[in-house]
Amino acid sequence: MPLLLLVFIGVPLIEVALFVVIGEQIGLWATLATIVLTAIIGTALLRAQGLATLHRVQEELNRGGVPVEAVFDGACLLVAGALLLTPGFLTDFIGFLLFVPTLRRGFGAWLWRTLQRNAKVEVWSSSQAVRRERDGRVIDGEFHTVEEGPARPNEEDGRGPNQGAPQRPSLGQTKGDAR
Repeated sequence: MPLLLLVFIGVPLIEVALFVVIGEQIGLWATLATIVLTAIIGTALLRAQGLATLHRVQEELNRGGVPVEAVFDGACLLVAGALLLTPGFLTDFIGFLLFVPTLRRGFGAWLWRTLQRNAKVEVWSSSQAVRRERDGRVIDGEFHTVEEGPARPNEEDGRGPNQGAPQRPSLGQTKGDAR
């Protein structure tokens, strides 16, 4: 929480300081024109790169793949657009950095390494979903943690333990290695 508080207090203070310093150097109207111009340029960049990213997502989905990189690029572009529409020189600078594909890839690689090191990340598709009972009904497509031990029999169709729905593999196991 302190980092978030620092961002919400620190960024506006830096922006105000930059407005004052740059305004003294180039004047009020040139400062305001620069802010409006960066918003216009950011909107044009967002449109061009956003449409290209959407096209990449559609192509990857049509091939049956998972467009993780393209979706990450889209998220970065969304943040970049929001930063460029926010008046300020620091937010504009960070927003323009997010439009550079090489920097986005580097940021994405760093973020992925950080998540792998510090968080438990599991991604499951609907074909890998396990079945779950709620109020005696089986619901397909929901995810949950599989407890150790034999599966409970399904009273409705008479299936015994370990019959019926596939069990989710534990960490380190592949789908074929699941119990």
